[in-house]
Amino acid sequence: MSISSSSVEQFFDRYASALLARDARSIATMYAVPGLILFPGQTVVVSDPRQTEEFFAGSWDQYDGVDSIDKSVSTMGATPSTAWVNVTWTYAGRDQERFCYQLVDRPDGPQIAVLTLLT
Repeated sequence: MSISSSSVEQFFDRYASALLARDARSIATMYAVPGLILFPGQTVVVSDPRQTEEFFAGSWDQYDGVDSIDKSVSTMGATPSTAWVNVTWTYAGRDQERFCYQLVDRPDGPQIAVLTLLT
């Protein structure tokens, strides 16, 4: 199995659906363990899927009123087993979030191994 452009698109379609459904458990399954979250001034090592689930479960208020989301997905680089993907999330009429996701190939499909905030 390898990461293809269609598997990247399908992955982020599922991710967007889980965000709109406020489904923290589904989102947590999309993150690899161990994983790494890199934000300015903060590095989080993810060692348990519950960390991701609890983070999202506690952050739904930032999406109050959001019932649709668009995304711009661009693969910046890839190997057969990993891809670096730039995703801009648009909701409430404007670009809101932009991240670099490093996806890794897993038996059940891609998972996020490293998440980096882009400005």
